[in-house]
Amino acid sequence: MIIMLKQNPDKQEVEKLTSMLEKENVTINYVHGKFNDVIGLVGDTSHLDENTILASSDIVETVTRVSEPYKAVNRKFHPDDTCIDVNGAKIGGQHFGVIAGPCSVESEEQMIQVAKAVKDSGAKFLRGGAFKPRTSPYAFQGLHGEGIRLLLEAKKETGLPIVTEIMSIAHLDLFNDVDVIQVGARNMQNFDLLKELGHSNKPILLKRGLSSTMEELLMSAEYILAGGNKKVILCERGIRTFEKATRNTLDLSAIPLLKSKTHLPIIVDPSHAAGIAALVEPLSKAAVAVGADGLMIEVHNNPKMARCDGDQSLTPLQFDSVMQKVKFLASVENKIM
Repeated sequence: MIIMLKQNPDKQEVEKLTSMLEKENVTINYVHGKFNDVIGLVGDTSHLDENTILASSDIVETVTRVSEPYKAVNRKFHPDDTCIDVNGAKIGGQHFGVIAGPCSVESEEQMIQVAKAVKDSGAKFLRGGAFKPRTSPYAFQGLHGEGIRLLLEAKKETGLPIVTEIMSIAHLDLFNDVDVIQVGARNMQNFDLLKELGHSNKPILLKRGLSSTMEELLMSAEYILAGGNKKVILCERGIRTFEKATRNTLDLSAIPLLKSKTHLPIIVDPSHAAGIAALVEPLSKAAVAVGADGLMIEVHNNPKMARCDGDQSLTPLQFDSVMQKVKFLASVENKIM
């Protein structure tokens, strides 16, 4: 249930209203909006009558029931865009953020070289996989704890916040110094993991599952917000369809549709969507045009020798070229990079 308050409500009246609602065995979330403040009620509100609430206080403008199963991530609940700020690097609202780096962490030299290059080109975050979920059990699975250490070394050299994927609750302690924890497509519905991350104070980058609907993505995000962690970034990374010419099919329509449904920032991963380096630039430009809040692009200093996903990785020079075009398009869309 959403209670929209009139502009500049009296503080004492707000306290009276919230005190009354607290007795109704629901969770209260008070949101300061740009134009109006909103009280969101989460839980069983079936016993609450809209007209009674409307009549109980002069500061109430409207009372609306939320029909969607997701509440905390719902734009009705939180009308203003959420902006995630990580040590000054921002994604969401008017801020467009680019996350770049190799698919997997391979060596200290590789990470520092790539980190410096992507920072010079305008990336605000450094990505790199320390744990790699692979279809084949014989494929390179990442350097695990050593990979996180190398990411932290690259962060020391560049100051870029680091983004890396978690695969198990058992690994949480290794992520104490990670700035943004990524939940991969295959773990989007790992509900025990999502619940645990809901108790974290770190931003969570949640990727859409390979065959997941938009509502399923929002419900997965709801698990995290329901636990108290409001810092979630959604990522469209392509879905599995009958088409085999590309690795996945990038669902660009998901961006404006999701933005109409949720206040959370939404970024696009064109690298995993296409699986082809030459398609990263046009898909990146298209992502900006449809309203994405950022990009996640794979960059490797020597893609031909990459231990993982070399075919979809850009060289630092190619990435710089893409960034020049992205910066221009972002400015057209009134986004700050």
